Amino acid sequence: MGPGPSNVAPSVLEAMSRPLVGHLDPVFVKMMEEIKAMLRVVFQTQNEMTFPVSGTGSAGMEFCFVNLIEPGDEVIIGVNGVFGTRMTDVAERCGAKVIKVEAPWGRIIEANQIAEALKKCRPKLVALVHAETSTGALTPVEEISRLTHEAGALLVLDTVTSLGGCPVKIDEWNVDAVYSGTQKCLSCPPGLAPVSLSPRALEVARHRQKKVQSWYLDVNLLASYWGQERVYHHTAPITMNYALHEALRLTLAEGLEKRWQRHQSNHLALRDGLAALGLCLAAQAGHQLWQLNAVTVPQGVDEAAARKRLLTEFNIEIGAGLGPLKGKIWRVGLMGETSTRENAKTFLAALSQILNAPAVQTSPAVAAAQSR
Repeated sequence: MGPGPSNVAPSVLEAMSRPLVGHLDPVFVKMMEEIKAMLRVVFQTQNEMTFPVSGTGSAGMEFCFVNLIEPGDEVIIGVNGVFGTRMTDVAERCGAKVIKVEAPWGRIIEANQIAEALKKCRPKLVALVHAETSTGALTPVEEISRLTHEAGALLVLDTVTSLGGCPVKIDEWNVDAVYSGTQKCLSCPPGLAPVSLSPRALEVARHRQKKVQSWYLDVNLLASYWGQERVYHHTAPITMNYALHEALRLTLAEGLEKRWQRHQSNHLALRDGLAALGLCLAAQAGHQLWQLNAVTVPQGVDEAAARKRLLTEFNIEIGAGLGPLKGKIWRVGLMGETSTRENAKTFLAALSQILNAPAVQTSPAVAAAQSR
């Protein structure tokens, strides 16, 4: 129940045990097409250039930046947690001039902040973290997207924690480049980074003045491998693609709307249970993630000792706070397969015991979660 990886369905683990085939074998090529088609549905996009990069979510981040940024480009990046900070680092390594739009950790990037930044520069792109895993905050995209495109810039979106757990609508929101990870709400082991580029973004990548600085992540080369030509580029991780194929199948079998509703319902149950314990969520009200709950640590409680007891006595893993939130929050994940009412109740019962709240069976926290 930490910030990732989430629990994995038995059928995904079973898929990983299947015999290997060659990465250009017709069977694998057929599966590649099916993965692309399912990712387009999950991303809610018609973008042809939608596929999994061979690497974790951070490889997806690098993929978007190295393909779209050239030295000297101005870019605006929203920074309200660890991953906005990481975006800044990656963009600077690409030679970009970064204009940071910052918010306190736990709060969202407001559209009016982006509007003010756009008045002061002519950026090539604006980049945001949709669901900030380090703080539990969900930044709305639509108004920022409108402002970005009116300024003639591209919009890049990090959906590592949001994809599959809450609405992600790439075409409706007019997002130009998006990346995610497999190990959060898709409940697949870490190792692949789903990405998607709009035709506009792809044109930018194809008409660069200089080659993409990363050979491995160059979309101009990867397009030939994941496209119809099937030109050899690298040996794709066959087993990880088996796993992603099954995880996507399960996601679509459940239905995106139902999956989003499940994450919301279990988040609300957990929130109600925490309130019964006198605890609250640290992220900005009205913008709290369903799948990653940043719980404020009560005064006088040793947060590290509590996490250790949860793990050793109850077999429950949760995450610590990072950066300025270190020691101040617990990060409790309800992602994908982990997002169940039973898990929420089990966590609340264990936390009640650790905080010397009423006995497990009669805990008001568990009762509150049960009643939701």
